[in-house]
Amino acid sequence: MLSSPGGRSPSGFPGGAAPRTPGRTVGELGEFGLIRELTSRITPTPAVRIGPGDDAAVVAAPDRRVVASTDLLLEGRHFRRDWSTAYDVGRKAAAQNLADIAAMGAEPTALLLGLVVPAELPATWPTELMDGLHDECQVAGAAVVGGDVVRGETITVAITALGDLHGREPVTRSGARPGDVVAVTGWLGWSAAGHAVLARGFRSPRAFVEAHRRPEPPYHAGPAAAELGATAMTDVSDGLVADLGHIAEASKVRIDIRSAALDVPAQMSDIGQAVGVDPLQWVLTGGEDHAIVATFPADAKLPARWRRIGEVLHPSAAPQATVDGAPWNRAGGWDHFGS
Repeated sequence: MLSSPGGRSPSGFPGGAAPRTPGRTVGELGEFGLIRELTSRITPTPAVRIGPGDDAAVVAAPDRRVVASTDLLLEGRHFRRDWSTAYDVGRKAAAQNLADIAAMGAEPTALLLGLVVPAELPATWPTELMDGLHDECQVAGAAVVGGDVVRGETITVAITALGDLHGREPVTRSGARPGDVVAVTGWLGWSAAGHAVLARGFRSPRAFVEAHRRPEPPYHAGPAAAELGATAMTDVSDGLVADLGHIAEASKVRIDIRSAALDVPAQMSDIGQAVGVDPLQWVLTGGEDHAIVATFPADAKLPARWRRIGEVLHPSAAPQATVDGAPWNRAGGWDHFGS
């Protein structure tokens, strides 16, 4: 894991005490110099019993069960340096993993970083990445507790996130039952609209571009939904239809989405008109907003800021997610091995 050979510097970032390395590359800084820079930006939380500086971290797990998730971001595939700063990439990398923890009904506690960077990369890039990871962890109530750095040709960010259930049962994808209602909280389609803007060389409307660069998952909503009896839950990473399809398949049900219940902001419609895309497609298949979607018993009182968008039905054929009663056959949804 990230282990500073000379002892950890008590930075207290973002207060400004962390050292900077203007003009130097990762190669010039060296492995241990880079590790010192990265660990100096880490702020522990009460759950962190042992942080960077030893063979492994120790994180409290009062529930005696640990919720874990991992993900990779590869330059050119998941982010572009001409579109996003290193800080943006850090925020996004943390968000998409911590959202998985929240979607199980758990509270995020810790994050581990695996980082591959070329030697000629400016040393400010990985340190700004760490700043982004740190800040997003603070939003979620978690902390970076360690990791590893390796030299390689393509920047790769590998994240492992941990969480604690605090005595609750995990909310999986397999618990939806016919008669349940489907509800969502968070943004839908904003990241996809922002991607469309960036792909055409523009940087505005800024709200949508920023939604693509730095998603804002509603971390609190996962544990809150679990407390209120959510029967199945997931974050929207691959697209609403695709992710509800995962719940439908795991639960052996049909989930029908009512398109009229989905929010399509006027500015998103303007972007869609400008680029020739139906904005509803972004909302249904865009992904990467990391909203949280869940199913609840029909008589459940939905938490604040949740919108009812559909219902769970008996499957008429194979379990699937449908839109207004029909399969959604238009292209969309994320597949790492798709074209």
